[in-house]
Amino acid sequence: MTPAVLNAEASTSNGHANGANGVHAAKKGSLDGFGTRAIHAGSEANEETGAVIPPISLSTTYKQDAIGKHKGFEYSRSGNPNRNAFETTLAALESGGAYALAFSSGSATTATVLQSLGPDAHIISVNDVYGGTFRYMTRVAAENQGLQTTFVDLENADDDTIRAAFRPNTKLIWIESPTNPTLRLIDIPRIVSLARSMPSDPLVLVDNTFLSPFYSSPLLQGADIVMHSLTKYVNGHSDVVMGALVLPAHRAAVAEKLRFLQNAIGAVPSAYDCWLAQRGAKTLHLRMKAHGANALAVARFLQQSPHVEEVIYPGLATHPRNDLAYRSLSPHARVFVDRYVKEHGDEAGGFPYGGMISFRIRGGADEAERFLTSARLFTLAESLGGVESLAEHPARMTHGSIPPAERALLGIGDNLVRLSVGVEEVEDLIADVEQALEAAAAVSKA
Repeated sequence: MTPAVLNAEASTSNGHANGANGVHAAKKGSLDGFGTRAIHAGSEANEETGAVIPPISLSTTYKQDAIGKHKGFEYSRSGNPNRNAFETTLAALESGGAYALAFSSGSATTATVLQSLGPDAHIISVNDVYGGTFRYMTRVAAENQGLQTTFVDLENADDDTIRAAFRPNTKLIWIESPTNPTLRLIDIPRIVSLARSMPSDPLVLVDNTFLSPFYSSPLLQGADIVMHSLTKYVNGHSDVVMGALVLPAHRAAVAEKLRFLQNAIGAVPSAYDCWLAQRGAKTLHLRMKAHGANALAVARFLQQSPHVEEVIYPGLATHPRNDLAYRSLSPHARVFVDRYVKEHGDEAGGFPYGGMISFRIRGGADEAERFLTSARLFTLAESLGGVESLAEHPARMTHGSIPPAERALLGIGDNLVRLSVGVEEVEDLIADVEQALEAAAAVSKA
């Protein structure tokens, strides 16, 4: 059975499973907008009861009318109505997506992708990669399957340097853009072009967690796989741990292999978590607009503060890769951004580009910690992407698994602070940042 696929910007149709272990694909639909797809794709009214919101199916097993004859479900690890519905939503949200697979965490998603490469494979990864991904590549996959990873500055390296990193067994290029936590931007089409020119023709994966499917559409830029830690923006309420992969129609064979591993390894999300995440995804477009507008305002305030050395937010007009940030916007995000800039004029100082900001506070570890412990609305905590604002210290928290010397080379110093700007009233967020900076400055004066 050949599954129908989504075109670049659409579907509101139900998904289906091709048997218990088949690749879950979304049916072709009309060219509905992002917000419409978020609300309707995979969430049609229940045929039995008319319920507008899909019911939660907690059953672990399903009745068979005869041996091998069932209604598309056998065992919940292999397929569940809530997971299938949510995967339909994900395939519809990631423009250019046809197949989506949900996992029990972002880390489980990473592990499944890397295990799919088999033994003794080589990958190229952006050097400024999330600490948990770095840990799995270098301490788990390297030991258990002989995976070799070459870390390259994919933002600044020239084409010859990147080409030199390829080997005959290079099977994957791992991209984050923006990177975590220094928000470096990778020119995805450029990396895809380089990959296609190499004999090994590796897959290109983009971790799209920071921007979400609202601000960025890597599949439309040529990527083969998009990854998300759904824990963050897609769910958006800091109450679910999940991950996902989304692939385009022409990567059906890769999707089938990953689906097999999803079932065989069994790192699948619960029905309730899928139900919660699907609920969260319905407001993704609204939340991302608010996250972006708030983050731009906070970034502009930080730029003006005497207590801050540097602000890293690609949406700022002063950011050296602001043009690339704009070019990388998804079609639907560009409509929002253009309207926002038109309404705010020169006062905008840039454009909304997600909710993540990193900045270097004047001083060092003491000043950073005082800022983090003095903030009232920015909660000191790991993770990101929830409706509430969070703040953390990458060197000692999310990226603590990276050796100190390598952190220094990446610019992850003791004075680097990462903010996940929530959707609270922006005036309150700015006031909170201001008083926390003043408290941090008092440490330097003491």
